[in-house]
Amino acid sequence: MPRREYPVQAAPNKGRQNIEIKKLPNNIKSRSRGETAVRKLRLATRFCVALTFATGLGSSGKAQISDDVIKIGVLADMNGPLSTASGRGSLEAARMAAEEFGWSINDKRIEIISADHQNKPDIGSAIARQWFHVEHVDVIADLTNSAVGFAVVEVAKPLNKIVLVSGPGSSDFTGKACAPTSIQWTWDTYAAATGSARAIVGPDADTWFFIASDFAFGHALERDAASAVEKLGGKVVGRVWPPFNNSDFSSYLLQAQQSKASVIAFATAGQDTVNLVKQAAEFNLAKPGTRVVPMQMMLDEVKAIGPQLGQGDYATLAFHHDRSPEARKWAQRFFERMNAMPTQIQAGTYSAVRHYLQAVKDRGTDEPLAVLAKMRATQVNDIFATGGYIREDGRMVHDMYLVQIKTPAESKDPWDLVKIIKIIPGDEAFRPLSESECPLVKRKS
Repeated sequence: MPRREYPVQAAPNKGRQNIEIKKLPNNIKSRSRGETAVRKLRLATRFCVALTFATGLGSSGKAQISDDVIKIGVLADMNGPLSTASGRGSLEAARMAAEEFGWSINDKRIEIISADHQNKPDIGSAIARQWFHVEHVDVIADLTNSAVGFAVVEVAKPLNKIVLVSGPGSSDFTGKACAPTSIQWTWDTYAAATGSARAIVGPDADTWFFIASDFAFGHALERDAASAVEKLGGKVVGRVWPPFNNSDFSSYLLQAQQSKASVIAFATAGQDTVNLVKQAAEFNLAKPGTRVVPMQMMLDEVKAIGPQLGQGDYATLAFHHDRSPEARKWAQRFFERMNAMPTQIQAGTYSAVRHYLQAVKDRGTDEPLAVLAKMRATQVNDIFATGGYIREDGRMVHDMYLVQIKTPAESKDPWDLVKIIKIIPGDEAFRPLSESECPLVKRKS
């Protein structure tokens, strides 16, 4: 998509206050020339500050946009194992949000740029530094990979730059790694694991074995899932840690089979989840007395697995295009651009960018702390969420959806893949503040 250019109008210089400069008292003349020069310099400095302040007060909101542009960076996995869940779809979703504002706010253009972090924290943090220091990016969205997300948040934190964590799932973004200027928008491992575990744990599903990817997200999902299982009366009998972006899981599936667990759970993401489900079917792991359970799945993964293999499996989603008529209309517009229905990450990126832009418009500035204050004070009501709100730990709280993969007979079209079993209210879906490890949370005595 070619970059769209918009004329930038200079802010009118009206309402400038008059600044009165008083004459120097007579006794100053008797002081040394050096002291007199210092005093004159101080007075001149105060005059400049006052003039700048007065000019700012008299100008319209147009003058409050830094560098005359609102610049958003979509940093994601563009070509790797997580790219279908985010990638170019997230970039297009952010563009759809900007289009709703006519690509400008107060005659200041909105610009969206993108980059591929390749699922490497060092590359992600280097891009973030370049964007913030050189290219004057105001906010970064998506991120997709939790390890990359943590690295970018650390770059942004001392600069008071906003990070919209709309892709990564680790619940640590609102726990021990929370930051004043980051918001985890879409989902997290606590909500995904707890929602699914509540639907599955029971007398015939009380012993669990985990196959969990050996990276930040996998560790967080396994931790939160194991905790949920144990709170519900289940028992974890074993776990293994294959590398992220793995192709052959045979040895790990054999260990799981030998454990005799009643549930073999996958704490994985992207292509790893797809590969595991398909290879588990080849090993005939799912049989009477044994369930195979991916602890999180997104729509692109369900599509790749298909109803034949996935039928009956549960997942906890942050978004589904059948949640409302408005969501269906938006998802159809997205489909016309991307030839795919939006995943929760792509819809979450749209929602986060849209909420950010609305706050910039309402406040008449892109100053980060002012924009954050407005975002926190405003409910999120759009195609993604109804009555969503941002907590002090940076969690955007909204309803989640327990879904079940349809049977081939139930599926009416290629994207008719899941049915909503239960709407989980946001206050139940996400970790309570009383259990938070976020240092920003004020403890009640």
